[in-house]
Amino acid sequence: MKYLLITFMLLLAFTGCQDKEHDAQRQKEHDAKIVAQTRAKVLAEFEAKKAEDAVIFAKARVEASENKLSEKPMTKLNQLGIDMENGTIVIDTNKTKKFFNNLSQQMQVQMKKISHDIETSIDINSETIHIDLNQTQNLLKTWDKKIKNFVKEFDSITQNTDSNISKEN
Repeated sequence: MKYLLITFMLLLAFTGCQDKEHDAQRQKEHDAKIVAQTRAKVLAEFEAKKAEDAVIFAKARVEASENKLSEKPMTKLNQLGIDMENGTIVIDTNKTKKFFNNLSQQMQVQMKKISHDIETSIDINSETIHIDLNQTQNLLKTWDKKIKNFVKEFDSITQNTDSNISKEN
């Protein structure tokens, strides 16, 4: 029995005495190998995506340059949906409708601002009317500027129309 117990102890002692340094080194090598493989795979994917993006960017640049060559400069008449070429006038009703809807929205916003300005500068009671001349003067100056800009835009439209008509004749 004594010999059996000593044999058992020796067997357990030798199984517990593995070379832990060697196992740790092998684990580090294995981990380094896996990291290198993963890094190479991610780098390859990154390079492929980079090349794909470069191709897409090049195509977009070519399309943009082609569009620049084929498109005309955007004038008020073009925004309005009116195009004059080679003695013909083409009216795009969708563009015209969109232009007037946008214009209507802008005018509604401006009218709300104007009505607010008028309400703040002119106070009407049942007995008296109070007019703040400073605010009214500022209001009239801003109206003057806006109306001048509006008239200038219509002048430019008529001049463009006149120049297009004279070119065609």
